[in-house]
Amino acid sequence: MSMDGIQHSKCVQREVSNPTDAAGVFADTSNNEICIVVIPKDLACCCCHFPYLSIPSGYNILWQRWYRHQGQLEPGVKPCWPFWNRVSHMVTQATITYNAPSRQVPTADNVMVDINLSLTFRIEKSTDDAYAFVYKLGTTRFDEFLAAEVEEGIRGLVYSVTHDRVNDLREEFAQGMLMALAKKFLPYGVHIRNVKITEVRLPIALQDQLEQTTAFKSRIAEIAKKHENTIRVITDEASQQQEQVIRTNNRRTQDLMAQCQKYEIEHKEIVDEMIGSARVQEMEAQSKIDVAIGQAKGDLEVASSEGARHAEEVRRKMQISCDERKVKADQAYGVTVLASEAVLNTTENEAQSLIASAEAENNSTAGLEVKRKYELEWERLEIMQELAASGRRFVSGEAGQSIIKDMVPSAGLGGKADSSKKTFF
Repeated sequence: MSMDGIQHSKCVQREVSNPTDAAGVFADTSNNEICIVVIPKDLACCCCHFPYLSIPSGYNILWQRWYRHQGQLEPGVKPCWPFWNRVSHMVTQATITYNAPSRQVPTADNVMVDINLSLTFRIEKSTDDAYAFVYKLGTTRFDEFLAAEVEEGIRGLVYSVTHDRVNDLREEFAQGMLMALAKKFLPYGVHIRNVKITEVRLPIALQDQLEQTTAFKSRIAEIAKKHENTIRVITDEASQQQEQVIRTNNRRTQDLMAQCQKYEIEHKEIVDEMIGSARVQEMEAQSKIDVAIGQAKGDLEVASSEGARHAEEVRRKMQISCDERKVKADQAYGVTVLASEAVLNTTENEAQSLIASAEAENNSTAGLEVKRKYELEWERLEIMQELAASGRRFVSGEAGQSIIKDMVPSAGLGGKADSSKKTFF
């Protein structure tokens, strides 16, 4: 898989006949292969010890005794190297750049894009890191694991966004990939240093459309800037006009305020003048009121004196009139008493005369009795007739009994009433 001549890197391990040849092997990157581990071949010798063994520096050198791991071997010349000792692995300490281009990666809106990713990693100068890399992972499995993780990470990150955001999120993709890969490869002694998206390529037609869109956006931005400039010019002119209007209004406001102050001063003077005039008028009116009150009090006293004198005069006249009326009443009373006494004497004389006449009649004949009773009965009936004709009367008590008794006819003019009959009164 390639992209613009960039081939997908491949991590390999190679064999050398002597450890000193490792530098050339590590530097050889033909066929886009990156040599990470070099394994020296077993040395052939007819005796039990080799005269010496030269160990180069700059690498993690792992050695074995009787094919048993013994740790890291320090660089330098090792004299009398026995055959049961061997250099098992030489791991580079250089920082390695790994290219991983990916083609036809779908975005969230199903647009296929090509992405080239470049990452750098290093195996530190540490026996534990070198041992973990060689014996836990190995170069072949590391290459497969790294290629799969990078491909999966790229596709997962690209699929989470649309095509218009792919170019804008390079740094975000790189940081996400860096954290994920560093966490996964750290247990195997591999330290991921940096991850970088070097290139993102969209389909040609879409790329052209995006370029045209970018051009239109640039034109729109330019027009927007011109429009903003025009608006700014108009705004500045309007601001100047507004400032001029504000200044004019302020000047007119100052003139009006001065006129208002002048009018206030004049108004205050007029008010003061009117207050003074009102006070003078008030004092004059008060003096007139005092004079009128004094005059009224004098008139009141005169009227009171006149009224008292008039009342005394009326009282005296009424007293004289009452005395006159009293004298006249006493005189009338005396006259009335004398007249009454005369009438009484006259009446007594007439009564004695009637008594004498009655005694004379009584002493006269007895035949006059029936006539007298008849006349009395007739008069009684006339009286009862008048009572009956004048309306209904309600009379009770002895008077009522007397009237009822008079209304009931007697048994005879000279007889008595039957006492055995039932009476109701």
